[in-house]
Amino acid sequence: MAPLAHTLALLAMTVATVAIEEFPLDMAQDSFDDQYQGCGPAMTAALPALNRSDFQKNPDFAQVWAKATAAWQDHGSRVSPLSSPDQAIALMAYTMLDVYKDFNNAVQVAGRSPQEYRDNFHYKTLHFLLTQALATLRDAQGPQCHNVFRGARRYRLKTQRGNTVRFGRFRSTSLKKEIALCFGTNMAFQVHTCHGVNIRNFSRHPWEEEVLIPPFETFKVTNVSNDREMPWIHLHSTGISSKYNCEWLKGDTTGGSLWGMGTPTVVMGTPMIRHRGQSLGMVDRDRGIHSGWGEKDTQCWGQG
Repeated sequence: MAPLAHTLALLAMTVATVAIEEFPLDMAQDSFDDQYQGCGPAMTAALPALNRSDFQKNPDFAQVWAKATAAWQDHGSRVSPLSSPDQAIALMAYTMLDVYKDFNNAVQVAGRSPQEYRDNFHYKTLHFLLTQALATLRDAQGPQCHNVFRGARRYRLKTQRGNTVRFGRFRSTSLKKEIALCFGTNMAFQVHTCHGVNIRNFSRHPWEEEVLIPPFETFKVTNVSNDREMPWIHLHSTGISSKYNCEWLKGDTTGGSLWGMGTPTVVMGTPMIRHRGQSLGMVDRDRGIHSGWGEKDTQCWGQG
């Protein structure tokens, strides 16, 4: 029995090891990292057309937006200091379980080329609204840095001390170490971020004390621990870096127009765009590839 028990133990260790995926933590060159500098109003005017396209090509996102609209209304429909209900609903949608993983996986590769973004990235609206929401909140809160934490359960990232890196996706972190480690102890981050923003007042789970870091913030790796049980990576903000800016407004390089998808009109102060002839806000009053990079573990819920 002893040899059998030993064999089973080794097998269990092997299975556990195989289940842990490893990815490089680098500058995430394939990330879609647009900051929309200087084109916020033009992008806002284009939102109805963008949304129609996103909803038609990504019906799951359309459903998530409806759920997020209802959740936002249930939480009091807060907007200030954001610029629009759409920004608030985008933050609500991101902090729900339904969309963040697929969205971030798409963000991670949508910057491979302008064509990849234009043809295959069907979260254009959410990316713009999240980016604008973080910028608006950062302006309202005043420039400040945060020391935050993140635990990981299904993956490990590999890097070296002294490297300059980006997450290349919207990265959820917490001001509270114990909350962050509740989401995973396979590896952990301690991050000094100066562009991540506290989104507690617009989160579906405010107890998480979430600070959301944008894809384009750069960090220096200041330390990498070699703890086999739970390695830590320490990051310190060094600024921002983007390859793209206002990419949607540059149009189709093949000569076609991207503006023919709908009339670019927006009524600010009301939940976004029409879906099958109705505002999703109105519909919802009646209620309605890096796997594991973005998990939110339900075992942590209810602690706040």
